[in-house]
Amino acid sequence: MVEPSDHRILVTGARGQIGSDLVTRLRELYGQDSVIASDVQGQGDVPSPFLHLDVLDQLGLHQAISEHSITTIYNLAAILSAHGEKDPDLCERVNLGGLQNVLDASREYGCRVFSPSSIAVFGPDSRPVAKQETPLNPTTKYGFTKKEGEKMMLKYWEDYGVDARGIRYPGLLSWKTLPTGGTTDFAVEVFSKIQAEGEYTFFVREDTKLPMMMMEDAIRATLLLMEAPGHSLSRWRSGYNVRGMTFSAAELADAIKRRIPSAEMRYVPDSRQKIADSWPQDLDDSFARLEWGWKSTYDLESMVVAMLEGFA
Repeated sequence: MVEPSDHRILVTGARGQIGSDLVTRLRELYGQDSVIASDVQGQGDVPSPFLHLDVLDQLGLHQAISEHSITTIYNLAAILSAHGEKDPDLCERVNLGGLQNVLDASREYGCRVFSPSSIAVFGPDSRPVAKQETPLNPTTKYGFTKKEGEKMMLKYWEDYGVDARGIRYPGLLSWKTLPTGGTTDFAVEVFSKIQAEGEYTFFVREDTKLPMMMMEDAIRATLLLMEAPGHSLSRWRSGYNVRGMTFSAAELADAIKRRIPSAEMRYVPDSRQKIADSWPQDLDDSFARLEWGWKSTYDLESMVVAMLEGFA
């Protein structure tokens, strides 16, 4: 049984791909009642305690923090890349307006904040390997909001002392929660479709290579960063590169066929191909390794085994 904790944690966007796994892990660490899950959607199958909360609702956010004595906020509410291109105004309102509301409330109540960034902050000039200090020239509205979000978080730290931290997540892979609206979704969808139907059509070219990370590694990286002493963090505190693995769609397909020879896969690129072509093929995460001890545990082969078993 987990002992009661002094941590009082609010997770926004708790029903998303990252949120569901993060809430589970945080509750294992700090206790069920110490972690308040929230989302603009209904509770669904998320165990209580749960709040119906919109990050654009300033009053509701302040009330939640005050009433539950929140000390740390994991702000995962966001509109992702593919959906962001379809509704850029909503993407900016949620990803930047929502973040500003969280930061303003955290400034008032003294909360620590984690809010994720993304490899979408990079543009075509970052290829093939994006360094930590690579200029940020995103080509999508989603990438723009994440770039500006990093700047906003750093400003709140420097000007107001809000302890805000973030990670530039690569594509995240999990068999527990299907992704919704991301450009790297093919690397999860393929396992679900192969196990259910024996075939899959990639929406990118076979030579499309992107950085990816298993959700377990992403959650571990998030907690490592949040546990790191503040003095060890540099100006990259609001958007560290973290590397998991990198592979092309064809390399992923080959790894699957080695285990399921009957699997049929084809490639029919759609509008997401243009987004994928603007992102780096790999990341240099030297600063995360040096400053807070990051190191991934999964490679392509171990990831494929875990995903096939998860969707079996």
